[in-house]
Amino acid sequence: MRMSTFFSRTLREAPNGADCKGYEYLLRAGFIRQMGAGIFSLLPLGFRSAKKIEAVIRQEMDGIGGQEILMPLVNPADIWKETGRYYSIDKEMSRFQDRVGRDMVLAMTHEEAVTDVARGEIDSYKRLPQLVYQIQTKWRDDPRPRAGLIRVREFTMKDSYSFDRDLEGLEKQYKAHYAAYFRIFSRCGLPVIAVGSDSGMMGGKVAHEYMYLSPIGEDTIITCPECGYTANRQVATFRKTYASADQLPIEKVATPEAKTIDELCDFLKISPTQTAKALFMVGTFVNSETGEEHEQLIVGLVRGDMDIEENKLQNAAKANGLRPAHVDEIRAAGMEPGFGSPIGAKEGVIVIVDDSVAKSNNLVAGANEDGYHLRNTNYGRDYQGIVADIASAAEGYLCPVCGKPLVSSKGVEVGNIFQLGTRYSESMGCFYQDEDGVRKPVIMGSYGIGVGRLLACLAEEYNDGNGLKLPITVAPYQVHLVSLVKDADVGERIYGELQAAGIEVLYDDRKESAGVKFADADLMGMPIRMTIGNRSLKEGKVEIKLRGNLDETLSLDLDGLAQEVKDLIAKLQGQIAAGIVNKELA
Repeated sequence: MRMSTFFSRTLREAPNGADCKGYEYLLRAGFIRQMGAGIFSLLPLGFRSAKKIEAVIRQEMDGIGGQEILMPLVNPADIWKETGRYYSIDKEMSRFQDRVGRDMVLAMTHEEAVTDVARGEIDSYKRLPQLVYQIQTKWRDDPRPRAGLIRVREFTMKDSYSFDRDLEGLEKQYKAHYAAYFRIFSRCGLPVIAVGSDSGMMGGKVAHEYMYLSPIGEDTIITCPECGYTANRQVATFRKTYASADQLPIEKVATPEAKTIDELCDFLKISPTQTAKALFMVGTFVNSETGEEHEQLIVGLVRGDMDIEENKLQNAAKANGLRPAHVDEIRAAGMEPGFGSPIGAKEGVIVIVDDSVAKSNNLVAGANEDGYHLRNTNYGRDYQGIVADIASAAEGYLCPVCGKPLVSSKGVEVGNIFQLGTRYSESMGCFYQDEDGVRKPVIMGSYGIGVGRLLACLAEEYNDGNGLKLPITVAPYQVHLVSLVKDADVGERIYGELQAAGIEVLYDDRKESAGVKFADADLMGMPIRMTIGNRSLKEGKVEIKLRGNLDETLSLDLDGLAQEVKDLIAKLQGQIAAGIVNKELA
């Protein structure tokens, strides 16, 4: 491709809203352009990189037996109503009606669609196992798009779906995906870790996320450096201690202005471990058959030295969504903000009690009266509720496996895998007949990778003060050819030779200064920069710089140039295969 006819252009300054370096450089290098909030166009460079990522994904998915299909972005709402997700998913799913009034949705994922297809294709155990995948557009009306392609509303995703007759088959396909995903990310050059995660709206009981650790991430990852325990904070657990003792009589004490745990502990001269604090939320609940919604007040109770993990609270309450409760809603249920507890709450309040509270006796809790608390409150005697782990793990807490201190870090989810079980097959009637003629639900798995998000994370991982420096496996072109000589025929001849040898070349044939050309080359970040200069040309050579190491200059002979470049490309590709990305050549 000649840059004199190139469609996109580079930008010298970061546009407004570029809130991380990877996003800034994808914009400035002309990979992407924003059309609306969370809606982006891939320009030629971005499109080529995305297609290279997709090629890696296809090779690995084909390698574990996947068959590629393509399902519609627009789905009839009826299939989503069968599973109940039409009603349980909030405004993130866009709903509309077609011209004759049928309910339709824009698919944010394709479990319903693939189950609808599978129930027409799978009727016998002889048709199992199966594995299909697609690379398709999704739409999720995210209320907070951010960081360019990291968090968008329209996105391209590889989603695959496995179908098996038993859990043993599901485990096999799950393990195959688990390993294939590491190969995909490794071939693209992105370092990731796998963490245990919440299955969320997907359903199922076992799930893992692939995380790129970065300060720009919104997920908090809890890990144990000692034994390797790793989980998303949404589901991470930790070792707790409990204060068990003989239950003492409850006692009301005045605690004026002590609305926080710190204020309460200072006033009563006690430790936070001797207190119970309440979080008031309102949960949304949906009737899966009628779609009717109703709200209920939820009180989460955790020991004062901990915090509540809202995702755990939502799961324990089996709510479809949560929002903070208003003051009047709390008081209407017989409780007082700042001095609240479940003791004396009215009927209809859902009480979720962390096990740290349920197993600790004689805690100080709110008296539901302004300026007062209760000493010696005890779960079971003074109030009832659902006991569950709703505490949020944090750095310094003890590992649930080995007891050593945990650490936390930020991460971006770039892939996920779920063991769905029969969540969709049972609700949608996807059954097979076994050898004895008995109809059984198909066992399913679901597995996803965000293509655009993967590109965005690569841009975040591989950049410096000059621009991008993408790995050769995902860079739009392998070689950036810069001509600084007046004789255009020389550049055309070298460009033609490289192309004829199957080398991907971006040729800067513009009438620009050397400084402009080099600045653009560094910004776009092709792995190999080849410069045709007057001095090197007289010596029968061209100058080579590797984007990953601009301090080193190589010279290649014009004679046999194409083969030498191919050898250099193979060496860079070999470094990726060995897990050495953008390092200095040995």
